Amino acid sequence: MSFTERELLAADNGRLEEVFRASPAGEVPRGPMEGTAILGAGTGLAGPIAALVRLAVWRGKVFSPEGGYLSNRLGAFDTLAVLARVAPGPSLLDEQQCIVIDYARTSLVARAVRDEIRQVGPGLYLGVIWLFGSSRVGWFTLRTPETDSGAGRDRGRPEV
Repeated sequence: MSFTERELLAADNGRLEEVFRASPAGEVPRGPMEGTAILGAGTGLAGPIAALVRLAVWRGKVFSPEGGYLSNRLGAFDTLAVLARVAPGPSLLDEQQCIVIDYARTSLVARAVRDEIRQVGPGLYLGVIWLFGSSRVGWFTLRTPETDSGAGRDRGRPEV
């Protein structure tokens, strides 16, 4: 089953958890990925929050799977910062295989954060954000950048 970013942004926590559990880990992404934060899932605030986060704070990630690392894309100038280790591993949600993004040994700022992603569609990943290894605090999507300006609407990209 394949999902769109728009469907994920509109889903509540329960539905996002179902999608994550039902999805395969997929391959570790390569290069830059566009990100959308899903905070306040299932509320009318998820879309506006996603737009605000994208504009002011977080724009996605750049993966370097050969070295097992990634950097986050931050702010309006797309600054690369907040390094993390990337490797396949078991999810804290269901102990099944996922791609683990671990900041514990690479970042003072995000030391308590662990992200996990699974592929939910072609070029689209759903991620869960954990704090202190036990508290789920949000979700996010990562997608390959569009090369065709109209492709975003066809793939269900939210207008953020």
